[in-house]
This record gives sequence, structure tokens and C-alpha cells, in this order.
Amino acid sequence: MLRFAHIEFLWGLLLIPVFLLVFLILRYWKKKALRRLGDKETVARIIPEVSFSRPAVKFAFFSLAFASLTIALADPQVGTKIEEAKRSGSDLMILLDVSNSMLAADLAPNRLENAKRAVSQLIDNLHNDRIGIVIFAGEAYMQLPVTTDHSAAKLFLDNINTNIVPTQGTAIGAAIDMGIKSFDLVNGTSKAMILMTDGENHEDDAVRAAGVASKKGITIHVVGLGSAEGAPVPIYKNGAQAGFHTDEQGHTVVSKLNEEMCKEVAKAGNGVYVRASNANSGLGLIMDQIEKMQKKTYDSKSFKNYEDRFQFFLGLAFIFLIIEFFISSRKNVKLSGLKLFEVKK
Repeated sequence: MLRFAHIEFLWGLLLIPVFLLVFLILRYWKKKALRRLGDKETVARIIPEVSFSRPAVKFAFFSLAFASLTIALADPQVGTKIEEAKRSGSDLMILLDVSNSMLAADLAPNRLENAKRAVSQLIDNLHNDRIGIVIFAGEAYMQLPVTTDHSAAKLFLDNINTNIVPTQGTAIGAAIDMGIKSFDLVNGTSKAMILMTDGENHEDDAVRAAGVASKKGITIHVVGLGSAEGAPVPIYKNGAQAGFHTDEQGHTVVSKLNEEMCKEVAKAGNGVYVRASNANSGLGLIMDQIEKMQKKTYDSKSFKNYEDRFQFFLGLAFIFLIIEFFISSRKNVKLSGLKLFEVKK
């Protein structure tokens, strides 16, 4: 398996087309200037040592050297050994509400950021448990399938925002259904979903979906985000707040936590319900429940013993630079004067 330790350096390869463009412009300008002196044969007699092909060859070797050096800086590595390990854990699926109401600031800095921060802390405390992420608003989308790669989970989590789902709403039932489909119901691992939502304006039968999940052996825990008093939902334009959402009469819309619905979903999913606050996300209580779940042993494969291969590309860059250095931009007049294959009359 091939990977790059510093993949960001590969962006440097985009400079090669820029170098090529500059080279072609300069080459065109030089040819245009030489044409003013006369035709090609006349110019060749005036400046016999000038070569029109060697600069292109030198540029080609320079480009190869630059590309090789860039790849060397990215540090290509090859996995030389596959490690198989036995791990015991559970499968968790985070169902995260990304509807506009999650921008309400009754939880600091807002409901969504509070939830993301809590999930990030949860991931840090996971051991061998696998985790996946489903996001939903008016529709549900698989953001990350169940994986043991906790670093990838945090990376995907960082990129979640309310603009990631085009259709607004709160399709909790669709998110639960997608979570059910994402689980491998054959491997025997204990499975649970953690639903994080304000429960407002839900559009489908979330309680029915939770009951279906429970029958399949999947527990659904619910974290309620928001307060009974609620808070207005801000509108952002170009990253700056531009007011609040209003109804048809022009009154500011206040988003409130639908706690009753959240409790019903948790009950139907045979899980627990907790309400998040600024001081406590509530995930501690849910993690206690997850720790009590039966752990299943499963196989995990990963590449280990990665070996650096930058030396090969560094050597190529050095060779290309040496070749480029020894190619003269001018003709060797003495050698060009040797016409070995000329037929004498």
C-alpha cells in the first residue's frame, strides 16, 4: 500500500504547467526577436552557436527534476506488512441533526457546535469501538460508514455544518432507517445509535423507525439539544450574522427543544434520553450504557511497517539536475562543423 507522509507537498506539481507556460512565452519572444534579423539560414550564419532545440531539452530535464524533488518532499511510503488483529468492541452510529434550528444559541456557541464538540470528546474516549456518522435535516445522508479509523471520524466531523444538506427539515425517521441499513446485522457486534437533535419540526415517524431498530437489536439513545425556552434561529450571509428567521407575519421564529418527542424515540429504541446543557453534553451517561453492551470480537486488518521511498525520487531529481547542468544551451561549434555523413562531390 502506498501513502504520502506529507501529501500537501504534491500541490507543488501544479507549478510545472506554470513553468511550461512561462517557457513557451519566452521561447516565442526570442524567436520573434530573431526573425527581425533575417531568415533562418541567415540567423544561423550570424549566430552559429545558438541552439533552438537544446533549451527545450534542458527544460524537460528541469521539469523532471522538479517533479521528482516534489514527490520526494511528500515522502512516499510503502506498507510492507499487513497486520491482522483481534479486537473487541461495539458498533456506534452518530445521527447528527444539521437543520437550521441547530444554529440557535441557547447552547453555547450554538446547538450544532455543542453537539460536535461532545461527539469529538466521545471519539477520544473510544477504544476498539467502531463509529459512523449520519447527518440529516430534511433528508438523511451517510457522512461516514462504520469504521475503526477514529482520526477519519474526527476529520469528517469537523467539516459538518448546516449547509451540507440542501433540504431543510428534521427527518429523524430517515436518519434512523439509514443507520439500520449501514450496520452489518450478521457479524453479531452490539449496535447502538446516538441521536443528537432538537427534535423540532420532525417530518416522519421517528418513533416507528426507532421501534424497528429496537426489534433488530439496535439500541437508540437520544441527546436533546436546546432548551424549553428556546432561542431565535440566526441567518448567516458570507459568514456574518444578518438577522434571524421570521414567520409569515414577520415575527422572529423561536426554536425550542421538543423534549417529549425525544423521550418517545428513546423509549421506542430501548435507550436512554438525556438533555444536553452548557455544562454537560449528556454523553457520559450514554457512554456508561454503551460500556455495558456486550463486546464482540472482530478482525481488523491494517498496513504496518511503512518504509520511506523518498530516496529513490531524490536520487532521480539529482540525476536529472546533473544532466540538465551538462547540457549546454549553445551548440559546440567544433562538433557541429564535423559533417561525417556529408557526401563529397
